[in-house]
Amino acid sequence: MLNIQKYVCNPFQENTYIVSDETGECVIIDCGAYYDNERMEVAEYIMNNGLTPVKLICTHGHFDHCMGNDFAYEQYGLKAEVSGKDEYLMNSMPQQAMAFLGIEYERDVPPVGKYLTKDDIVTFGNHQFVILETPGHTPGSITFYCEEEKVAFTGDTLFQMSIGRTDFEGGSYTDMKNSLLNVIAKLPADTVVYSGHGGKTTIGNELAMNPYLR
Repeated sequence: MLNIQKYVCNPFQENTYIVSDETGECVIIDCGAYYDNERMEVAEYIMNNGLTPVKLICTHGHFDHCMGNDFAYEQYGLKAEVSGKDEYLMNSMPQQAMAFLGIEYERDVPPVGKYLTKDDIVTFGNHQFVILETPGHTPGSITFYCEEEKVAFTGDTLFQMSIGRTDFEGGSYTDMKNSLLNVIAKLPADTVVYSGHGGKTTIGNELAMNPYLR
């Protein structure tokens, strides 16, 4: 059984997830923990539950989802794993910080550990995530899907009753619609969706209510 802990982080109210199972191994998904108190909360949760972080994985390369990558690297030795199609974003964190927040990003940007493809499988403990390519928000947007537990981490592709923006550099509404209708909508209706922002939902609820999935 998966244990999923969410932290809402940084000025963009981004969802950072700590996902663990009965073995005590865990993965950190979209580490946006930027402020010291956010990082402390994540570290305390991991320590208090006796967890061992083994992976840092990213649904895409936007700054708000990677603001804690240096923390994960310094604290746990983890290097981000992200789609190779978002390599250009991973190499432009300071520029994104200036564009999004108008600030000089003074923290070190750790190296990427691995550029993922659709054929990779993320394994930890007794569980695994397959990678679904869901471009649109960014060229390299991916969804991490656990078929056994019927959970999907969709990043900024699918939100509760909404979708991610497609007007940023590299975004494509055509790609987004294809991802939604031909990938996301094909998941089982009882799949629980954990998005990059906002609350959780299910595929069934979104198929019934989300206008972008019609």
